[in-house]
Amino acid sequence: MSRPNTAAESIRDGFAGQLIVLGASVRALAESAVRAGWAVHAADLFCDLDLQAIAMSAVPVGHGTADAATGYPWSLLAAAESFPPSTPWCYTGAVENHPDLIDAIARVRPLAGNPGDVVRQFRDPVHLAAAARAAGLSFPETMSSPDRIPLDGTWLVKPLASAGGRGIRRWTPAVAADHTADRADAPHKQHIWQRFMPGIPLSASFCFAERFPRLLGVSQQLIGEPWCRAGPFAWCGAVALHTTNGQPPVDDRLVDQLERLGGVLAERFQPVGLVGVDLVVDAGGSVEVIEVNPRPTASMELFERSAAGSIAGSHLAACGYATPSRSRREQTLPQTAPTWAKAVLFAAVPTPVSQPLIACMTRETSPWTQADGGWPSLADIPRPGQVIAAGAPVVTIFAAASTPDDALASLRDRVARIDTLLSARA
Repeated sequence: MSRPNTAAESIRDGFAGQLIVLGASVRALAESAVRAGWAVHAADLFCDLDLQAIAMSAVPVGHGTADAATGYPWSLLAAAESFPPSTPWCYTGAVENHPDLIDAIARVRPLAGNPGDVVRQFRDPVHLAAAARAAGLSFPETMSSPDRIPLDGTWLVKPLASAGGRGIRRWTPAVAADHTADRADAPHKQHIWQRFMPGIPLSASFCFAERFPRLLGVSQQLIGEPWCRAGPFAWCGAVALHTTNGQPPVDDRLVDQLERLGGVLAERFQPVGLVGVDLVVDAGGSVEVIEVNPRPTASMELFERSAAGSIAGSHLAACGYATPSRSRREQTLPQTAPTWAKAVLFAAVPTPVSQPLIACMTRETSPWTQADGGWPSLADIPRPGQVIAAGAPVVTIFAAASTPDDALASLRDRVARIDTLLSARA
């Protein structure tokens, strides 16, 4: 198994502090990198206002044409080539679904992250199941064909190339019929069938440096929450449960299991940098490993806010890049509370984005930002002139408190207030 692109090694001594960040949505990692001193060039699907505000350059890469070679995600390759040569790059979700793209960009830009062969291993259910069991944990029963799978909703059908829960459905007669029709339209789209595991959905955040895993934190995932107007299996946020400063702690048994899992992942896959592991914990405390995302994940910025350290800085240092000696944009924000939560609010109906709407949301959230010690309470702010499609993400909202329950309660209240503003102007 190869290591991350060694082309990076030849330029590290002359590294000028510039970084390329690519993915479906890169604002969180780009902000973190700027906070650590990097000058960021960014490309994603949204090119939101707050990304434009902090990036040296930012370009949108829309879903594009029907030509798979030029539409998203391959449009990220053209975007990368438009940025300064020899600049290192890293990726966020859902680029891990496209290891060939990772390898293609890594041939022309030094990669700070996991290369295609590592990603392929992590995304293979057979390899991941073996790793989970080697760590003493479980992995859901998984099949590559629906043959002999009951149609009673106890199994899920999941696209192999997916992120954020998109495309996941319970396997029922109606879904099976739809799946047959979809296969006729897109015969090359691959799926797996996995037994549904009830329990609490969690995410563990690791940083791997020189094959040594460090557990950064554990968060509870928010999945399909109606108050976020999210679809049934859509990821719509997270609440931090355990952070590097130890507050608030989760069960020691769970931490021990996760640290054991991290050791197995390090030995078997040799990852580098930030890696997220999706889990389900049942009432008895048993852990089911669901998925591994070998890149920075959306929940990790919660731990940055709790620990007042740059997640991107940790990732890049693990990949061999020292923090630039001088920051292009100084930004020091205090630690204000041990627990942070975030939610993605989706559009209930097609929602036009106007400058007055943005100004209204800014006025509403400004007191929240002040109460949270200066950390922005609103993020991923869309550009004026867009019409957000029903079911698409609109904004991200944050809240902080002394406990996870209080943070979640505050978050729900804030989401409701923004939702009301959107509904009034839709």
